[in-house]
Amino acid sequence: MATTAGTTAGGVVVAVSNPHNSASTSTSSGPMDGQANKDVPTRNISKRVQFSWVHFLAGGTGGMVGALVTSPLDVVKTRLQSSLYKDTLAGSTAVNRTGIMSVLGHIKDTFFLLGHIYTHESPRALYKGLGPNLVGVIPARAINFAAYGNGKKYFTELNHGNENTLVHLSSAVVAGVVTATATNPIWMVKTRMQLQSEGKQRIYRNSFHCVVEILKTEGIRGLYKGLTASYLGVAEGTIQWVIYEHLKTSLTERRARLALSPDTMGGDDPSSKGVRYMVGGKDVEEWVEYLGAAGAAKFIASAITYPHEVLRTRMRQTPQGNEPVKYTGLAQTFRLVLKEEGIAALYGGLTAHMLRVVPNAAIMFFCYEAILHRFG
Repeated sequence: MATTAGTTAGGVVVAVSNPHNSASTSTSSGPMDGQANKDVPTRNISKRVQFSWVHFLAGGTGGMVGALVTSPLDVVKTRLQSSLYKDTLAGSTAVNRTGIMSVLGHIKDTFFLLGHIYTHESPRALYKGLGPNLVGVIPARAINFAAYGNGKKYFTELNHGNENTLVHLSSAVVAGVVTATATNPIWMVKTRMQLQSEGKQRIYRNSFHCVVEILKTEGIRGLYKGLTASYLGVAEGTIQWVIYEHLKTSLTERRARLALSPDTMGGDDPSSKGVRYMVGGKDVEEWVEYLGAAGAAKFIASAITYPHEVLRTRMRQTPQGNEPVKYTGLAQTFRLVLKEEGIAALYGGLTAHMLRVVPNAAIMFFCYEAILHRFG
C-alpha cells in the first residue's frame, strides 16, 4: 500500500492536489492555491489580470463583513486609547491598577464602556464612525489584499518561482505602505467622529463636516496626522501575513501527509478519511483550521505592535478649545504618554482591541479565502 500512496483510492489524487511538491519550496501564487504553475507562464498572463480583481473584491468584501460585526468593540477600543475619557472610566474600579490587575482591569473597562455607551448615549452610539469606517475598511482591505496577492506573485517570479518567507515579507511591506498612505485621511475622520460623546458639545455634524473643519482649522496636513504611526502599523500587517502564510502552509502539508499515510488510506474509521476533505471543495474542518490560523496570526501581531495604535489615536485627537495641540509628533507623543500615564497607557483598550480584531481577522480572511476559492 505504501508504494501506491499517491495513486490508489481514486479520490486521493484529487484530495491531495499536490499542495506541496517535495521537490519544490514554492507554495502558491494565490493564498490557498498550492500550484506553482511554472510550466505555463504564457497561459497565465490573462488570468493574472483577472485574479488581481478577485483579490480586490475578496479583500473588500471580507473587510466590510468584519467591520459590520465588530463595530461596537471598535468604538470602545478607540475611547479606551484616548485620553479624553478618563472621567467616564472613573466609575470603573478597574482604573489605576497595576500588573495583572491592570490586564483584568482592561477587561472590566471594555464591558463597562459598552454598557455606559449603550445606557447613557444610545445603541446607535456603538456604531459611531461606522460610515467612515466602512468607507475606509472596504478600499483599505481591497487595496491591501490585492497588493499583497499580486505582489506575492511578482516577488515569487523575481525569486525564480520560489515562494518563501522573504517573498511574503516583501509583499506585506509594500501592501502595508500603499494602504496606509491611501487611507489615512479616512481613518483620521473615523477617529474624530468616534471620540465625540453625545453628552458633550458636538464639533462635527457628520463625516463630511469633519473633513471640512479639519481642512479649515488644520490644513491638508491635518488629514495625515498619525501617518507616521500608521507606517509603524505596517509591521503588524507584515507579521500577520508572514505568520498566517506559515500556519497555512503547515496545515496544508500536515493534511497532505495524513492523506498519504498508510494509516489513513483504509479502514472504516471516518476519522481516517480526512483525504475526502479536498474532494469537490473544502470540508468544514479545513475552513476552521484556516479561521484559527487567521485569528492566531492577528493575535500575535497585535500583541507585539499594539502601542502604535494608542500613539496614533492620541495624535488624531481633536484639539480642546483654545488649548495648544498636546500631541505633535510620534516621538513627542510617546515620551509624553510615558511621562504622564506610564507604560500601561500604551496598552489602553488592548482587550477591546483583541476582542475585535481577532474575530474580525477570522471573518475577513474567511470571506477572502472563500471568494478566492470560488472565483480565483
